[in-house]
Amino acid sequence: MRHLSFTTMAAVAVLVSAAAVVSAKQAWPPVIETSGLWSAYDSTLSKAKYIDLTHTIRPDMPIWRGFGNVTFSPAINKDTGQAFAYATDGFVANAYKLTTDQMGTQLDAPAHFNAHYAATDEMPPTFALRKLCVIDVSAQAKKNSSYALTVDDVLGWEAENGRVPRGSVVFVRSDWSRTWPRVDTDVFPQVSLDAVQFLHLQRGILFHGHEPLDTDMTPNFDAEAWILGHGYAQAEGVTNLHLLPPKGCLLSTGFPKFKGGAGNYVRYVAVCPENWPHGVSPGQVPEAPMQHFEEALVWNAQKGYRSRS
Repeated sequence: MRHLSFTTMAAVAVLVSAAAVVSAKQAWPPVIETSGLWSAYDSTLSKAKYIDLTHTIRPDMPIWRGFGNVTFSPAINKDTGQAFAYATDGFVANAYKLTTDQMGTQLDAPAHFNAHYAATDEMPPTFALRKLCVIDVSAQAKKNSSYALTVDDVLGWEAENGRVPRGSVVFVRSDWSRTWPRVDTDVFPQVSLDAVQFLHLQRGILFHGHEPLDTDMTPNFDAEAWILGHGYAQAEGVTNLHLLPPKGCLLSTGFPKFKGGAGNYVRYVAVCPENWPHGVSPGQVPEAPMQHFEEALVWNAQKGYRSRS
């Protein structure tokens, strides 16, 4: 019994010692270096210029002809049957009838075309911040309203700016969005199948984006079908690309997580160098608190949304 007891005690001592070592190695919370990212923010991002690349969602915005109309309305109190109001409830709220998740500035999930790839709620958070390249084909699109980005356009960009970085986002500037909402959703600048295959297979980009609401005008959506069908995402309906340099900016991507979503409403923001002439820096606009308006926000039945005029 003494021998067994000693053996048992020895075994326990070894286990305790081992546990202590593991505990020391896996201390929680772990000790991490926090100064690097905060220093990067203080030295760079706090002085950077931020440019919104997103259309405002509104019921009268352009939408693909196959989808129904979008409507906004005041939210109704289910107990009283009346719209929430500042005077009676202390707050207001809106109700939205969104006939599609493929509308406005968006991020298409692969599940839009392939049920076996990620829906919007399954897309990784690593999409949040990436290097941004802007390839300008606005001159070509001005001459040919259905011009399609080519591999030569990509190579031409690289001849001036260097190789497209792996894992980056590539936006295609066509200036189609500059007349928004008065745009042609049937004839528009495109992105060719060859170009998107080159960008993904030869350059390893995260995703590409374009200003129109569709990738291409082919009967079977050739480029879009290849992109989404092979598990890639794409951005549509981006704007303000004429305010960006061809390289040097980052892209911030924020979107909600609709369960099983095929697409998503997105807020894209370009983060550009502090010496860039466009955009605003933190602290240059009211942030906390935000801007106070003399005109109140009221429901405008004629417009179909809340407005200040």
